[in-house]
Amino acid sequence: MPTQKLSETELAEALASLPDWTIDQGKLHRLFLFPDFTHAFAFMTASALEIEKLNHHPEWFNVWNRVSVHLTTHDAAGITAKDLELARILDRFAAKFS
Repeated sequence: MPTQKLSETELAEALASLPDWTIDQGKLHRLFLFPDFTHAFAFMTASALEIEKLNHHPEWFNVWNRVSVHLTTHDAAGITAKDLELARILDRFAAKFS
């Protein structure tokens, strides 16, 4: 069964529970800030193991203490429940390393 793109209403409701996330160019986006590079990289490393289990990979970019993340589901051409699940996972890991 293909993954369905969220409607505008579903997306607005979901964003209410993800206050640090925004929509940027049709993708779910968050900029994570950490105390330093070591914490940022530890976040990415720890998250990577869970991301691999989910088999849904982010577009992310790291510079020193910042990790910019964009989430979208290419097969659905937009944001899906899988992206919301991954956003929540990343939020949990970020809390451990902030």
